[in-house]
Amino acid sequence: MKTYSIGEAAKELHVTAYTLRYYDREGLMPFVERTASGQRLFKESDISALKIIECLKSTGMPIKEIKTFIDWCTDGDTTLQQRFDMFMDRKSIVEKQMHDLKETMKLIEHKCMYYKTALEAGTEDIHKNDKIEIPATT
Repeated sequence: MKTYSIGEAAKELHVTAYTLRYYDREGLMPFVERTASGQRLFKESDISALKIIECLKSTGMPIKEIKTFIDWCTDGDTTLQQRFDMFMDRKSIVEKQMHDLKETMKLIEHKCMYYKTALEAGTEDIHKNDKIEIPATT
């Protein structure tokens, strides 16, 4: 069975070793074993669990709520419904984030066109008489 040092695990996850130590202090890694000298030994399953933590974090979920999820995992099947509900909530949040980002992209694309046209004309005055509408955000 392959194991990873904290540095190797951090590299695999594209985070710092400091981040993994922080997660450990916050109780997000009760599954990680330690050597007799106290060094963390990460298994493939630990890396997979940490990828889920990183995923939840990327959705904006607070560490405290991620800790609750980890506790639910430790509790076993009695918490399947809570875990399912939590992921359904996260899904809704990510869908909203994606919608908001699409609206942001519309505005950015509009401004790219605006400045490209101004650069080609050598002046922003080209837009003075235009009634260029900024895409509505909803």
